[in-house]
Amino acid sequence: MGTIRPAGNKNAALPILAATLLADGPCRIDNVPRIRDVETLLQLLQHVGATVEWHGPNTVEVDTRATEPRPLDPALCKEIRASILLAGPMLARFGRVTLPPPGGDVIGRRRVDTHFLALERLGASVSVGDAYKLEGKLRGADIFLDEPSVTGTENALMAAVRAQGTTVLRNVASEPHVQDLARFLVAMGASIDGIGTNTMTIDGGQPLRAAAHALGPDHIEIGSFIGLAAVTGGAITIDGVRADDLRSTLLAFERLGVRPRLDGTKLIVDADQERRIRPDLGGHVPKLEDGPWPAFPADLMSIAIVVATQCEGLLLIFEKLFESRLFFVDKLIGMGARIVLCDPHRAVIAGPSPLRGQVVESPDIRAGMAMLLAALAAQGDSVIQNIGQIERGYERIDTRLTALGAQIERQGS
Repeated sequence: MGTIRPAGNKNAALPILAATLLADGPCRIDNVPRIRDVETLLQLLQHVGATVEWHGPNTVEVDTRATEPRPLDPALCKEIRASILLAGPMLARFGRVTLPPPGGDVIGRRRVDTHFLALERLGASVSVGDAYKLEGKLRGADIFLDEPSVTGTENALMAAVRAQGTTVLRNVASEPHVQDLARFLVAMGASIDGIGTNTMTIDGGQPLRAAAHALGPDHIEIGSFIGLAAVTGGAITIDGVRADDLRSTLLAFERLGVRPRLDGTKLIVDADQERRIRPDLGGHVPKLEDGPWPAFPADLMSIAIVVATQCEGLLLIFEKLFESRLFFVDKLIGMGARIVLCDPHRAVIAGPSPLRGQVVESPDIRAGMAMLLAALAAQGDSVIQNIGQIERGYERIDTRLTALGAQIERQGS
């Protein structure tokens, strides 16, 4: 194959762009992936008065000084779930925000309660109708999130840095992208202790200045590239990784008989991996499950499933977080995979299974990338429809994989 660089972390780009609403001047963000979700969030910022200017392919400058507390565009909000990330900073800056229901992937019920319960504890009043309306003067509070929601944590954090007094956020998410947001807020002048843990203490009300920031590498994209090498038997070097972000990912792939090597900031996947699922002690069927950070990321579960279809042995997949994410396996079964879907959260995979090319559809970002990997591993041609879902999360994925030797042809515009 060859060498590829991961894009900047999509899930860090979105909250960081939202956080520019808190700055008193233009913020320059580097290593921003040019994907549909990012473009949509930037359009939302422009809708409320921000100025957006790209400097090169992956650097954007956002100036929010002229923004106004106007209602957010319902059509744009419907396109991405990340529109909800504007709730915290808009409320913190203007004392009110009207937010239409967010869109995004259909992978099961995705609660917004955690966001609004936290903002209520900070002093906001919340009314729910055709849109969510929040208003109030924010003050510090001791808050225990009812679940370690990534975007809920990010909204609470962005509101807390502007709230007067001290806020303690407990049971928070600590994924790499949450840490990246916190570091950006610190660069703006915020006081945050406990970054990377499940408790953060914020000394709020500090003036926040314009800042520059470079996004870290997308660990989900890195995991997808490991899966690409595994299912095709090829070799790949992923240049520009952050080893601390990959511990649970590498442990999971090792269980599948895929063992990449770290060399500084490079991750090397040698050709022809063993691809033998390691049973639990006593020969029991092993289980791969996801969970909040630092456990195996839910966004890599679809990739792991495709890899497991090409590995020798039995594996139980336990997807804990989303009750509809596993439904895409029927498409893999149609391609020849041996998978039993036990219930919405569990599936048993028996491999290896030769896959056949099929006409399939991309149901969401991560399942869409998984279907692309399955198509590259399959005999014959496959057609993947609804590729806009993949492009919401992966930048120029067809041209980047073609450069590695993949045979991908885009049909239509």
